[in-house]
Order: sequence, then C-alpha cells, then structure tokens
Amino acid sequence: MAEIPVFEHDAVLAAISPDEAIERVREAFVRFAHGEWRMPPKVYLDAAPNGDFRAMPAAGDGLAVLKWVTSFPGNPGRGLPVVTGVICVSSLEDGEPLALCDARAVTALRTGAVAAVAAQELAREDATSAAVVGCGLHGSWAGRCLVAAEYGEGVCYDPDPDAAGALAGELGWEVGSREDALALDVVTCVTPGHEPVVGADDLRPGLHLSVLGADGPGKAEVEAEAVARCSLFCDEWEQASHGGELRGAIEAGLIARERVTELGEVLTGRSPGRPDREAMTLFDSTGLAIQDLAICAALLEAHRRGQARAGWARL
Repeated sequence: MAEIPVFEHDAVLAAISPDEAIERVREAFVRFAHGEWRMPPKVYLDAAPNGDFRAMPAAGDGLAVLKWVTSFPGNPGRGLPVVTGVICVSSLEDGEPLALCDARAVTALRTGAVAAVAAQELAREDATSAAVVGCGLHGSWAGRCLVAAEYGEGVCYDPDPDAAGALAGELGWEVGSREDALALDVVTCVTPGHEPVVGADDLRPGLHLSVLGADGPGKAEVEAEAVARCSLFCDEWEQASHGGELRGAIEAGLIARERVTELGEVLTGRSPGRPDREAMTLFDSTGLAIQDLAICAALLEAHRRGQARAGWARL
C-alpha cells in the first residue's frame, strides 16, 4: 500500500508565504494564458438550501489536481467554516496520487494572492493605500497579501467590528467605515455577495476594485450599474460570466464580452491593463483551479526541501 503526504490547514499556511503565493499565482495566470496549463470548467453540485459543492480540476507542470470544496454560508451558525474540502494532487505521468491538501487553506492563500496580483497590474502606478471590505478568512489573506505587495496605508471594514479590529491590528491598518474604505486607492471586497456593498455613487476616478466574494449565480458585491461604469477585467471569462460579479450586468444588457479582459492577457502583454490614470478598474475573481494547482505545486516543492510538515495517509 502507498503512503502519501497529507497537508492540513496550518501546515499549508506555514509553508507558503504571501510573497510566494503572489508569485505562484501570477505565474499560473501566465502559464494558463499561454496554454501550458489546462483547466476544465468548474462543476457545481447543488445542496440547497444549505449550500453547494464544487469540483475543480486543473493540470500543468506534471501535476493534476482535483479540488472538492464547499460553500455552506450558514455554517458559522453551527460553529463550522463556510469553506471546507480537500485537494487531491496526482502525477500527470502515471496518475499516481501524490498528496492531499486542505482546500480551505489553499483557497485562502490563492484568493489573497490574486487580490495582490490584480492590484499590482490594474491599480494606478502611484497607488499606495488599500482597503479590505469583509474581514473573514479570505479577506484577512487579501489584506496580508496586499501588505506583502507593499500597500502600506490601509483600512479594514466589516459589519463585525471585532473582525475588522483584529485584522487591522495585525496589519497595522485602521478600522474604518465602508465609506472610509472606498475612499482609498485599492479596494478589495470579500463579502458573501448576498447584497451589493458598492454602488454607482461610490465610484470615483482612479479607483481600483477587486471583487472576490460573489463566487456563484445570484451573488453580487457591486451594483450592476456600477460594474458597467468601470474598465472590466476578470480571471476567466466563461466562469466569470456565468457565476461571478459580471453576470448581473451581462443579464441586464449593460456589458458584453468585448468589454472584459482576462487578467492573463494583461500579464502576458497581449492586452492593455488600466486605460489611464482616471479610469475606474474592476477585477472580478471567481477563483480558478490553476491558482490551486500553483499553491499545491509550491507546497510539494517545500515538502521535498523539508520545509513543509505533513501527516501521512495509507492508500
């Protein structure tokens, strides 16, 4: 029987720094844009009224991953996390299972990292301040990665003042209102997406918005009219147009495919990023399996160097 390493939540976060996560996720976008990494569409399994399951495969650099992850919004009331799951990593050469990774930790790392990559590419060159709207697990990692990307001045906003205070204290930022947060250069929204937190009246020239929380049909953090007023970018069009922040504006007839640029196209130089200093840019992130693949590859490399602790499972 074979033994494979198992990386639990804390082991994943201890092994991969925000800086490394940012660089790995950046590379994943580039490799995917060049066609070197593959990613079939995400599959949803409805578990109404409680939540849903998602199966997310990807392959590249000799590895194949399958992420089996949940979104059960009511779980905190049961003392459980919203996101749970596991990522199976296998060899592309012979199909051999190589590792099992905690999906919650990997998701948090790559979600935070993509917020930083989007800010680096789409915000004004002189942008220095950043805000996080929604200070849960994923918002916290967005804040940590933005700090790693050298956004120094910051504001944390959350309806739960304790959550905002804890993150602000860790980052050296301040607790502020929603309006305080939206006044800064870079704003990252990581809310459940049940109702918008950004309206058309909140937009102002030069703003960059990264919107990470609306990860499924019917969710939105930004009003459709506000989305339509921005220069638009996304992680991957097919996924974003069907289950992300862009969907409401598309269904309302306010935007079409030609108005939206994938981030990988910007990173490879095939498409321009921010049009000008006064533009309002919006990046819609729905979460890609290639990002999970990038973090898992880094984790296996760290383990081979003796820098990631693991348990073991016998198959």
